[in-house]
Order: sequence, then structure tokens, then C-alpha cells
Amino acid sequence: MKDSLTMAQVEKRGGLLRKSSAYKKPLKEKVVLMYDEIFMTEDPSKCSPRFWEELFLMKVNLEYLEGKLESLDGEELMKIKENINCLFQHCIQALGEEHPIRVVNALQNLMESLDSLLCAEGSESLKSLCLKLLLCLVTVTDNISQNTILEYVMINSIFEAILQILSHPPSRREHGYDAVVLLALLVNYRKYESVNPYIVKLSIVDDEATLNGMGLVIAQALSEYNRQYKDKEEEHQGGFFSALTNMVGSMFIADAHEKISVQTNEAILLALYEAVHLNRNFITVLAQSHPEMGLVTTPVGPAPATPATPLGTTPPSSDVISSVELPLDADVQTSNLLITFLKYSSIVMQDTKDEHRLHSGKLCLIILTCIAEDQYANAFLHDDNMNFRVNLHRMPMRHRKKAADKNLPCRPLVCAVLDLMVEFIVTHMMKEFPMDLYVRCIQVVHKLLCYQKKCRVRLHYTWRELWSALINLLKFLMSNETVLLAKHNIFTLALMIVNLFNMFITYGDTFLPTPSSYDELYYEIIRMHQSFDNLYSMVLRLSTNAGQWKEAASKVTHALVNIRAIINHFNPKIESYAAVNHISQLSEEQVLEVVRANYDTLTLKLQDGLDQYERYSEQHKEAAFFKELVRSISTNVRRNLAFHTLSQEVLLKEFSTIS
Repeated sequence: MKDSLTMAQVEKRGGLLRKSSAYKKPLKEKVVLMYDEIFMTEDPSKCSPRFWEELFLMKVNLEYLEGKLESLDGEELMKIKENINCLFQHCIQALGEEHPIRVVNALQNLMESLDSLLCAEGSESLKSLCLKLLLCLVTVTDNISQNTILEYVMINSIFEAILQILSHPPSRREHGYDAVVLLALLVNYRKYESVNPYIVKLSIVDDEATLNGMGLVIAQALSEYNRQYKDKEEEHQGGFFSALTNMVGSMFIADAHEKISVQTNEAILLALYEAVHLNRNFITVLAQSHPEMGLVTTPVGPAPATPATPLGTTPPSSDVISSVELPLDADVQTSNLLITFLKYSSIVMQDTKDEHRLHSGKLCLIILTCIAEDQYANAFLHDDNMNFRVNLHRMPMRHRKKAADKNLPCRPLVCAVLDLMVEFIVTHMMKEFPMDLYVRCIQVVHKLLCYQKKCRVRLHYTWRELWSALINLLKFLMSNETVLLAKHNIFTLALMIVNLFNMFITYGDTFLPTPSSYDELYYEIIRMHQSFDNLYSMVLRLSTNAGQWKEAASKVTHALVNIRAIINHFNPKIESYAAVNHISQLSEEQVLEVVRANYDTLTLKLQDGLDQYERYSEQHKEAAFFKELVRSISTNVRRNLAFHTLSQEVLLKEFSTIS
């Protein structure tokens, strides 16, 4: 029969079947076998001198390598530490080779191993070196978006490892600073060109311990800077130069102030910005209370002798970090990240004469812009149950005395923000006019007022200080019209200032604390009417000419309509009152009496859009700024790594000798 088989045929077919089934039995890849050798206690290159060269020519099996690393406990890892060190060393060496396959495979091995070691319970020194190595890799180029190595850091994400460090207090104290700086840099890799997974992941983090950990690291770094600055300031005040200054008056105050070195910590400031800008859950961290930062503690062991470093460029010591994680004490002045940031901003925004400090001040104002736009942030900023004494740094000036810390009022945090904006306004009217910073400063004030108007928050604040600062700024713009117009469109700023007054005039009854506050607003406008009259004359002159400022000046002309109506309505009545009562100069109370008696006959025009604003957008307006900022930070991080003898060459040595 055709279908029948002889015994020989059956045996032959059975043999073939057995042979084919043997082929189906899974065999370990050569790369897997080589991985197994690495996880032995013996040096794999002893029997095979070309072991490492061959390894990087083979396709990486990340799943197997990750499984092997995760299966080890701390004791087992220590037994094979020499082989793990060799793997790192040869991975780094392979990055410099011309053979592309070796470079790619080395990167994949390296990233997976780094991630596993950062997450494992092992040597803290090893974790520290892992982070330093990653920072070296990220900052190889000034422009990190041109660093092709980072493609592998995007694919083989270490995001979860960074979060784990930040959420675990012992790891955070040891490695938090490096982890936060690393995250800030990775978030900025090609952020405008493609989908950056670190941006996506950071935006949705909602773990309280992780976010609080990130906030603590940032607050500690900023607080350490504030403390160092205060120490240096006290040194200057207590030295010979200060004594000389006291002898001859205040003529040298500016010089003494400028001698205090201010090198801002832009890396940690960038991390704060990314957290505030990307993650709405982080806003709650801003208000988390903790004991006042910068407590003095006794260092553990002798500190290594190192050359002096620029102020603010190094992470805070672990002693400072651990000191602020103590339980709250009812007798200790509490602080939070926002207060620490406001103090920091009050220092770095003082001197904007060089480009570096100008950029630092700009970043501070951008962060405040994001905060001022956030509904939840505004809720705790204006919360009357959350009152703090915020000792902002005030620039030495001849016409005012420094307020004592103990005399500071306890107020909602928004008052400190407004104080900071007023301080900036009154201290930067100079030849090198920081136009961009002034615009941002006025925008922050406007956004806060919009919230107060919307939610009918009656803030007990000394508004007259703000009004006076704004009017003086207008006077400065007019006095320096020719010089400033050669560089800036000052009418943009003038329009914003006038519209702030229009906000108070139109909606002040909804957010000013008392009716008398509204009266004081009118008094201030009337008292300073000459400034508004001069502004009107200037913009009217330019709006009637066919020059480049015609349109911009015309907008200011129209915006002044209600301010001019107030001046033209009340001035004749005040003059009449003075004439009838034979008074050469009226007191403030007499002027207010005239104002209160003549409100009913005042006619004002309703102006639209005063409580509207364009929301902050990074990609469309700030991309160039952040690209340059990240380039500067990358350069500084690389320089600091070299300064602390942690260059890539030394890392190789450390990895091969670490115990």
C-alpha cells in the first residue's frame, strides 16, 4: 500500500523528528554566555584575552542583562564588583572607538547597568559615581541637543531611578542634588524638536514623597546660597571697608555691595522652573512648611581642603541637607520652598549689569509668572491663614534704612511677591535699562491683580508703595525718552503701567481692602498729576507724528482717558476748595474730603480687557532664551565636575578601584 511505511522508514522518520526536536531546544546566545561569565567571580578576560572586544561586537540582550542585575542582592553584587567595574570601564572605553557597533552596544550595556545600580541597594559611592558619569555623558557638548549619546538615555530611561533617589531620604541626602540637575538637563534635550519622554513623565508625577523630595533638594540648594550670601555680606559690613564707609557717609555703598560675589545656581533654578512649569502637582510643594533652612550643624569628620569655589555653584553639604529634615518646632520660624525662592530672587535680581545675572533674574521672573498664573498657587499665596515673615534682601540706598527682621509683619505670601516686584521697580532705573525684566515684573503684578479681582480677595497691602513706584518709573521713562527709545519700545511698558492704574480705577472696589484705599488711589493720582500730564503730552506728540512710534504712543493716549478724567474733574474742585477756605496748601485729609464729596459727578469710560492677559508660553517666545541658558548650565556642570576631580578619565579610575 502507498500509505504503509516499512519499519526502516519509520525508524528513519523518527530519527529525523528527534533530530528536529533537538534543534528546537533553546540554546543560549553567545552574548548571554558571555554575560554569565561576567557574573562569575573570575575575570572573564583571563581565559579569553579578546573577551571585551568580542562582547561589544554582539547585539545587546538588555532583557537578560537587566534580569541578571536585578536578581543580585547586595552581598552577591560585592562578590563580582571587580567584573562589574571592568564592564563599566570597557563600556566607557568603547565609546571612543570608531567601530559604530561597539559604540552602540557599549551605550546600551552602560545605560542598563547604570539604571540598575542606581535602583539597587548597594554602595552609595558607586551610585554617586554613576550619577557623575551620567552628568559627564550629558554635558559632553555645550549644546546638549547635539549630543547623540542622549538618544540612548531617552530610549533606556533612567527617569524612574532618579525618582527613586528623590523619594528615599538617605539617597536624597547623598545624591539628590546631582539627580535634580541631571533631570533638568535631560528634560531640555531636543524639547522643541521631538517628544522628550522625560518631559512627559515629569508632567504626570503625582507621588507626594517624590515631589516633596525634589522640592527639598531645590530648597536646600537655594537656602545654602542665601546663607552663603548673607555670611559674605556680614563680612563686608564688619570689615575695614565698612568702617571707612561709615566714616564718609554712604558714598561707597554701591562699591561695597558690588564686591559681594554672586554666582547664581542656574542649574537648580532651571530644575525649579521645569517642575513648576510642567507639573501642576508640584505647586503644592511650594507651600510645604519646613524649619528655616541653613541651620548650622557639626560636620561629621574633617572637611577636605579644597580651593574656594564660586558662590552658589556647588551642592549643599549633606550636613545642611539632613538638618532641615528635622521635625517642626513651634518656636522655630518656619519657611517653605516659595519663601526660600523669593529670598534667593531678591538677591540675584539686584544686579543685572552683566548678561549672566540678567538671565538669572529673568528666570526668576519667569518662574514667578508661572506661579502667578496658577489658580492653586494663587489660592495659597492669598490665604490669610498662611502668614509668614519674609525677609527679602533690599539693595542699600541712601534714602532708606534697612528694616529690622523682628519688625517684619506676618502676612500672606502674595505680599512678599508684591514687595519683591516693588523692590525691583525702584532699584533698576538706570542707564542699562533692563526693559525685558520690567515688562515681566509688571506682568506678574497684573496677573495677581486679575486673581484678586476675579475672586474678590481684599488684600491688606500697602498699595501706595506700588502706586508710587509705578509713577516714579513713568517719570524715569519720560526723563530718559531719547536714550531709551534708541533701544526699547518704552510705550509697551508705559501702557502696561497705565493699565495697572486702570485696573485699580475700574475694579478697585472689588479687591481693595477698604473704601479709604480707593480714596488713597485717587489722592495719589491727583498728587502726581504732573507726571501723568507730561506722559500725555509726550505720547500725544509722538502719536500725531508719522514716526515709528505713532501706533504704540496712540495706545497709551487712549489708555490715559480715565486718569485724565480724574485729574480734570477733581483738580478744579480742589483749587476752588482752597480758594474758598483761603488755604495755600491743602493737607492730605482735606484733599480726600474733596474727593469723597465729588465722586458722584465723576464720569469714567468702561475699558475692556483690563483683567485679561496672554498666558505664558515657553516654546513660542522663550525657546532661544532656554537654549542659551541650558548651554551655559551644561558648560558650568562640566567645569564643576572637572573642578572636583571627577572628569571622565578619573571616573574610569574610580570605577576600576572602588571598594
